[in-house]
Amino acid sequence: MSRCYRVVVPFMLLALMLVMLPLPEWIQVFRPDWLTLFLIYWVMAIPERLGVVFAWIFGLLLDVTQGAILGQHAIALVFVAFFVQLQYQRIRMFSLLQQALVIFALLMFKQLIVLWVSGIVGQAPEDIASYFIPSAVGAIIWPWLFVLLRDARRRFTLSKRF
Repeated sequence: MSRCYRVVVPFMLLALMLVMLPLPEWIQVFRPDWLTLFLIYWVMAIPERLGVVFAWIFGLLLDVTQGAILGQHAIALVFVAFFVQLQYQRIRMFSLLQQALVIFALLMFKQLIVLWVSGIVGQAPEDIASYFIPSAVGAIIWPWLFVLLRDARRRFTLSKRF
């Protein structure tokens, strides 16, 4: 296993644990989509090594841990990773505020795909408005998460790119 995966996989597993972390009912609505946020960062930072296959694997892990329809989150993460791989150079040039807006759009897109698949099989949530709050929270925390992950990437000297 390459050095890249030895560093990135533990971070992605941490994100998966943050998704599974039990929270009180009233705050659970505000939980950001940690796995998608971490995936976006790592695909943007190392696009030549991480991409849609990596997203598919962690999407399936998320489906299994959440008890969701198998492939539901996987396909949504694949679309997000594909877009980030296509546009990573452009996204990197944006300020952190502009990046946060792009992240908001990507998180909303991912949630729409998950909602669409849930609706197809008749498991759509009753309160759709609160379904998209995590996207806003994810966009708000993006600048801090970006800085933390960038510092970790530099500490492990994965890439000199960004």
